[in-house]
Amino acid sequence: MKQKLTIVKVGGNVINNPVALESFLTDFAKVEGHKILVHGGGKRATQLAADLGIEATMINGRRVTDATTLEIVTMVYAGLLNKNITATLQKFNCNALGLSGADGNSIQAHKRIVKDIDYGFAGDVDGINATNISTFIEGGMTPVFCAITHDGKGQLLNTNADTIASTIAVGMSENYEVSLIYTFEKNGVLTSIDDDNSVITDINSEKYTQLKTDGIIADGMLPKMENCFDALQKGVSKVIIGNPTVILNKEQLFTTLTL
Repeated sequence: MKQKLTIVKVGGNVINNPVALESFLTDFAKVEGHKILVHGGGKRATQLAADLGIEATMINGRRVTDATTLEIVTMVYAGLLNKNITATLQKFNCNALGLSGADGNSIQAHKRIVKDIDYGFAGDVDGINATNISTFIEGGMTPVFCAITHDGKGQLLNTNADTIASTIAVGMSENYEVSLIYTFEKNGVLTSIDDDNSVITDINSEKYTQLKTDGIIADGMLPKMENCFDALQKGVSKVIIGNPTVILNKEQLFTTLTL
């Protein structure tokens, strides 16, 4: 029987709210068994860039990462946020290990190929080093990954944190029974963005197609959902979307995805 592994991605406004983030990390530290945390931090990077007089360029909801922006997101994701999260987890007796994709050659990626839009130093994930990540886990550590990867040629890349979480989940599912949990400030996938209680509790592939057609699932939720179903198709046991309390089953409202 495979050991269980819980992979949690935290993002949205939770990252930007110190009180909400500490509450989440308090709960995450209590999650039993092997676990991995993946975090974003786009709004924090955008704010720092603005403070430095650098305007963020977004196209279709995705950040264009030029050389200066890459320096900023690396400082924020792999430095400030990653190490603060790691230090907070240590405070709660969770032996966290802060990592970028370059550390231990954990996550390999390539610079996004230019088609219609040049996203600069944005990275698309090729794969993970499951052996090394397993070594960290079996050694009693909890990996904490930021949204920075590398191409194996010395180049760091800015990579979508949702994609990193799903790719790690898929890569680890060969040796573990993996549950993938996406947490943000909402209670799950909603029929109405203005009603936090309008949670769609169960979504399968057929229902997802209909929700897209009806325009209920759109914009930024689309790539997240694509990552979820891709993970399920490639061996991940369970995928859940909800607010941070879902990791300890403290919240009844959340969305479960199935094929």
